[in-house]
Amino acid sequence: MKIVAIIPARYASERFPGKPLALIKGRPMIQHVYLRAKKSPTLEKVVVATDDERIKRAVEEIGGESLMTSPSHRCGTERIAEAADLLRLSEDDIVVNIQGDQPLLEPVVIEELVRPLLLKSEILMATLAVPIKREEEKDDPNRVKVVLDREGFALYFSRAPIPFHRPPGESPVYLRHIGLYAYRRDFLDVFVRLEPGELEKAEKLEQLRALEYGYRIAVSITKYDFPEVDTPEDLKRVEELMTK
Repeated sequence: MKIVAIIPARYASERFPGKPLALIKGRPMIQHVYLRAKKSPTLEKVVVATDDERIKRAVEEIGGESLMTSPSHRCGTERIAEAADLLRLSEDDIVVNIQGDQPLLEPVVIEELVRPLLLKSEILMATLAVPIKREEEKDDPNRVKVVLDREGFALYFSRAPIPFHRPPGESPVYLRHIGLYAYRRDFLDVFVRLEPGELEKAEKLEQLRALEYGYRIAVSITKYDFPEVDTPEDLKRVEELMTK
């Protein structure tokens, strides 16, 4: 069994066109992400899957591996599934989905992410969450929240602040979803054949597709909090954090 990371990266982002090539301290963001992922001892291989030659060249400039994939994919998971086919991964391999907008990725979380799949063969998909510390993140629709059952599986993901807190009583611990995923390769093929569900279309969150069709997602809570870049303002914050 191999554990392979695939980083989907497309140029035509609606909120932030050209995001993978946005410069952070003089280096394209996709290069930061790739180099951070390569530091994980859990991963046997790291590959960028893109539909843009400029992104492919940026990865290869630092000696990285990249694949050209179809420009018609509806979501990053479909791009990853095509890349897994091109890499000829076997059914029992684990595919790690690292977003191309995570330039401060903490390499150690990869092991935390895949651990549920290594421990229990019935777990098909896993992701991460971190307790929210900054109050403004609770109401920020770009920061996805998640609520869990008692066994650590996701009940729901939302851009809204969930759970709703109705005083009196202590405020609940809010969890921010970190957009990293691990899939068993055979489940990845199942996932991309499912039609997008109504909740997914409403929230624009593709992980809801798995929940709508009855598949469980294991969620590991990590202490490592690294921001994702959704807007140019996020880019400035990440650059400030790197400078510190």
